[in-house]
Amino acid sequence: MSAVAPLIEIRDLARTFGGGRTIFGTRKPQLTALRGVSLDLVQGETLGIVGESGCGKSTLARMLVGLERPTSGAIRLDGEDLSSSGTKALARRVQYVFQDPVSSLNPRQTIREILEAPMRHLLGLGRAEREARLKKLVDDVNLRPEFLERYPHEFSGGQAQRIGIARALAAEPDVVVLDEPVSALDVSVQAQVLNLLDRLKRERGLTYVFISHDLAVVESVATRVAVMYFGAVVETAPARKMFQAPLHPYTKLLIDSAPVPNRKRERPAGDTGELPDPYDPPPGCPFAARCPRVEADCREAMPPLDVKDLGEGHRAACIHPLSRQ
Repeated sequence: MSAVAPLIEIRDLARTFGGGRTIFGTRKPQLTALRGVSLDLVQGETLGIVGESGCGKSTLARMLVGLERPTSGAIRLDGEDLSSSGTKALARRVQYVFQDPVSSLNPRQTIREILEAPMRHLLGLGRAEREARLKKLVDDVNLRPEFLERYPHEFSGGQAQRIGIARALAAEPDVVVLDEPVSALDVSVQAQVLNLLDRLKRERGLTYVFISHDLAVVESVATRVAVMYFGAVVETAPARKMFQAPLHPYTKLLIDSAPVPNRKRERPAGDTGELPDPYDPPPGCPFAARCPRVEADCREAMPPLDVKDLGEGHRAACIHPLSRQ
């Protein structure tokens, strides 16, 4: 882990859904969403989390902000347990920006009411303080003051996402979890929102968890990257090292699959593109069935993340990793 004391510590985090037994005694199916995730988040960094759909990215994001409770494990913010505390002080410090900007806003509330809610309930501000902060907040996210009296349906996707960002910032958080914040936007609008997020991070000293399936976006914004597959982190590294020389075959598959102009994408021979059954997780490495480097020992037990550690925070959960270039 990093020598700098982490702002957020995630330890052995697991989340399952279902399970138990029916009134007749038969066992209910149990879905495994997260499998022992451990990560550190250092103040001021942008941690990019990438992986295919269904790998557990959004479940992890929702647990960081308290929308989901872990089945086991812990999330600590400055040493205090986020996963069990649920106090206002801790809830205020970690805020969420949703993937779909329009549907994440209450259609029956004006933008003023939406932005004032965190100030009132989490900060306990009076009317005069809220009004002063509202003016600065809308200016910070490049919105006009008259927008405060309008409703969410009156805005474009890019404007609605800036409102969502403003709502997260209204609570004056330390950490902002961004769950696919630009995936629903046009490419030109994506660039505007990404530039806005970069400026706000510098001006406010924020720490980001940036979740995305778009590796080009993650490469441009992240200082460090964690790759998830089937509910587990399979590789972490500084962003530059990750994209230059991945260790895990799955990470290389993701990078090679990213669209590049004038390059034909071909699926590697033997790769079905299918995730394992989440109701019946395999005992060994979950990527074994798709991996070109698989050996018998890969199917025996799940490799720990530090099975291959090249220093500088570059670690991979792979018994037979790729050679470093």
